[in-house]
Amino acid sequence: MRFEKKKNKISVSSIVLYIFLIVHALFVIAPLFLMIMTSLKSNMEIMRNPMSLPTKIVLSGYLKLFRDSKVLIYVKNSILITVISLGASLTLSVFLSYALARYKGKWVDRLYFFFLAGMIIPIRLGVLFLNDLLNTLGLLDTYWAVIFVYVAMTIPFSMFIMTGYIRMIPQEMDEAAFIDGCSSFMMIPKMMVPLLKPSIATVAIYNFIPVWNDIYFPLIFISSQSKRPFMLYVTLFFGQYQTDWNLVFSALTFATAVSLVFYAFGSKHLVKGLTAGAIKG
Repeated sequence: MRFEKKKNKISVSSIVLYIFLIVHALFVIAPLFLMIMTSLKSNMEIMRNPMSLPTKIVLSGYLKLFRDSKVLIYVKNSILITVISLGASLTLSVFLSYALARYKGKWVDRLYFFFLAGMIIPIRLGVLFLNDLLNTLGLLDTYWAVIFVYVAMTIPFSMFIMTGYIRMIPQEMDEAAFIDGCSSFMMIPKMMVPLLKPSIATVAIYNFIPVWNDIYFPLIFISSQSKRPFMLYVTLFFGQYQTDWNLVFSALTFATAVSLVFYAFGSKHLVKGLTAGAIKG
């Protein structure tokens, strides 16, 4: 009898959990579904029935978007900025996290909390200082202006997750590699990086979204239209007196699709990497 009661109790809790997850999934999917449906409506139908399904599928927004020769330039800019920013951030974070996880001392703890403060203090508070610094270095109106900002912005979270994950890896593995004649710079890419795949996928997915969707820093640091990213290009669709909403939602759907494709490639490592870094960090 006790076993049956326990079994029924577990079943009820499981049902409640699944209901909660389904409701949460609907809460997340609903805006995406509404965005896609809106991109398939005409401007008149969007104004009259914004929440309804399209009575007639309209693809003029997508056709207008991809027929514009400038779109490929803006997409290329976004891909270039995002790939270089994430690549540099991940590379620096791996070496930084290894040093913070393996070495001991007061300076290590201070350095750890110094980088951890980057997760608490918004980088936008220093936008005036950044503007003066980039102007002094001659980097304004270049890709590197936003790339350096994104690298600095994404390192704190990457360091936090990777440091906790590296601390889970036995230090005896490092000692065995050193005995075999492997140096630190050789051991980290050859031994550590394969073991860090879950955490690398986690920070890559987590940092991809704010870098890909950001329009704040490109608007401030990049003045040339030919160097601006795709999301900043979308803001040009908003007119002072009239806005082509079909085109706007078509562009937003395309940008979201890119994020979902990137997420699909690393999603299997996401939960594992987050829980490992959070528990042991």
